[in-house]
Amino acid sequence: MVSISPPVCDFGRPAIDFDLPGVDGRRHTLGSTRGPQGLLVMFICNHCPYVKAVIHRIQRDARELATLGVGCIAIMSNDPTDYPEDSWENMQRLALDLAFPFPYVLDATQEVAKAYGAVCTPDFFGYNARLELQYRGRLDESRKETAPEDVHRDLFEAMRQVALTGQGPARQTPGIGCSIKWKTA
Repeated sequence: MVSISPPVCDFGRPAIDFDLPGVDGRRHTLGSTRGPQGLLVMFICNHCPYVKAVIHRIQRDARELATLGVGCIAIMSNDPTDYPEDSWENMQRLALDLAFPFPYVLDATQEVAKAYGAVCTPDFFGYNARLELQYRGRLDESRKETAPEDVHRDLFEAMRQVALTGQGPARQTPGIGCSIKWKTA
C-alpha cells in the first residue's frame, strides 16, 4: 500500500462529465448528481484503510451537504484484480450495508479518475453551482485511524462555504490516502 497526497486545489477547473453505472442499477452523470449549490465528487474504494476510517463521516457529511443543496457521488476507480474487496459485488454489498446516501459508481476504464486527476482514495473534489473546482482537501484530521469526534470538519465546512458563497477556502490541507490501483498493461 502506498500513501499519497493529492495536489492542491486548481481553483476554477471545470468538472468533467461522466456517465457511470451505479450499484443501484442506474446510470449516473454529472448532471444527474449535481445539486443546485454544487457537487462533491469523491473517489473512494472498499478496501482502503483511509476510507474505512472515515466512511461513516463521509456519509454524515453527504447527508448534511444535501440539505445545503450540494449533491454527492462516490466513484470507485481501482482495478479489483489484486484487490477483490473492490469488486462490483462488494461495492454493491457495502453501499447496501451502509445505506449510502449518494450514488456509488464504477469507473471500470479508469478514464474518469484520470480525467479528474484523482490520485488516491479518498480524494475529494468540491465544486460550486457553476461546477468550478473550489475544494481539494482532506475530510478532517483522520488518517488510517479515525480522528476524535471534535476535530475540525475541513471538507464539510469548505463545502458549506462553497454552497453559501460559491467560493472555497483559500487555505486547504491536502488529504492523504492509498494510491489508486491503476490497471497494468
